[in-house]
Amino acid sequence: MATLTQRYANPTRFMALSGRLLPWISVAAALTIAWGLVLAFNVPPDYQQGHTVKIMFIHVPCAWLASMVYAVIALSSAGLLVFRHPLAEVSAKTAAPIGAAFTLLALVTGALWGKPTWGTYWVWDARLTSVLILFFLYLGLIALRSSIDDEALAGKLTAVLAIVGIVLLPIIKFSVDWWWTLHQSSTRLTSTIDPVFRAPLWVMALGFLLLFAALHLKAMRNELLRRRVKALTLVAVERSGGAPAPKLAV
Repeated sequence: MATLTQRYANPTRFMALSGRLLPWISVAAALTIAWGLVLAFNVPPDYQQGHTVKIMFIHVPCAWLASMVYAVIALSSAGLLVFRHPLAEVSAKTAAPIGAAFTLLALVTGALWGKPTWGTYWVWDARLTSVLILFFLYLGLIALRSSIDDEALAGKLTAVLAIVGIVLLPIIKFSVDWWWTLHQSSTRLTSTIDPVFRAPLWVMALGFLLLFAALHLKAMRNELLRRRVKALTLVAVERSGGAPAPKLAV
C-alpha cells in the first residue's frame, strides 16, 4: 500500500489536497494569532521589563520558526537527493524565503527587546551571531538557486548546501549553554516562564506555525503553477517551430 507521501507525490493530487486545506489553515492561523494577541495585550506588565516583555510573544515564535523552517528545508533536500521525491525540491525552494522572513523578524524584534533590557540593540554574543549567520545562510540558499538557470542542477546544489548548513541548528540551540552570552538560557519549552505568560506564548506559537503552513502551501502551489505554465510555454514554442523544449524536473 502506498504511503501518504507517495500518494501525494503527484503534483496534481497535491494541488487538489492543498486547495481544500489552504482556506481552513489560513482562517485557523488568522483566528489563532488574533486570539493570541488579545491574550498578550491583556497580560500584566513584568516586574522588571514592564510592557516591553510583550515583544516576547512575537519574538519567540519567530525565533522558533527560524530554526524549524530550516529543518524543513534540510529534510526536503534529503528527500530530493535520497528519495527523488517530486515535491521535495519545490518544498525546499519555497520554504527558504519564508524562513528568511521569520529569521529577520526574530532579529528585529530581538533588537527592539534588547534595547530596554540590555541597553543596546545588538551584541555579538553566541546566540545572536549564530541566528544572524542563519539569516545569511537563508539568503545564500536563495541566491544560489536564482543564479543557476538549470532548475534541476540548482535544486541539487542548493539541497547539498542546505544539508551541510543544518549543523548550525544545534549551535543556535545550545549556544547559550556552551558560551557566555547575554541572551537568556533555554526556557525548557516555557516551563521556567511565569504561568501568566505561557498561554499567550503557546497560542502565538501555534498561530505562527499555522501561518507558516498556509504560506508554505500557497508558495508551493504558486511554484507548481509557474512550472506548469513554463512547460506549456516551451511546448508551444516547440510546436511553432522554435528550439526543442528542454525537459523540466518537477
